[in-house]
Amino acid sequence: MVDRISVERRSWNMSRIRGKDTKPEIVLRSLMHRAGLRYRLHDKKLPGTPDLVLPKYKAAIFVNGCYWHRHANCPKATTPKTNTAFWTKKFTETIERDARKTSELIDSGWRVVTVWECELENDPVGLVDGLRSQLKGVRDG
Repeated sequence: MVDRISVERRSWNMSRIRGKDTKPEIVLRSLMHRAGLRYRLHDKKLPGTPDLVLPKYKAAIFVNGCYWHRHANCPKATTPKTNTAFWTKKFTETIERDARKTSELIDSGWRVVTVWECELENDPVGLVDGLRSQLKGVRDG
């Protein structure tokens, strides 16, 4: 299928996609705040600059988009039909970087949680309830 917009316009559209304050991240932040969980945003001192950091629980949360971070078996994790080699390389590098940063955090004694965009869409309240019970177990244990 031929792209309906020009290469320049597509490039401009893609350049507008940001890594901070995304809709899924804002939804999670709102739900966590309502659940009584307090956090810091985008701590640059930690590897990978986690989206949310809960120092009280020594936990780092990454809110990942299914498309960009390649959520396994998710229908949103599609690969463009054009320039496939470029996109495959880009997605592979993202997956490798995510794994490296997660390992660095774990090695530093942090608990790492990855929240996927589709999980927030499907059951946001259940996701936060599960997260809260996990963190409570870490704090109590």
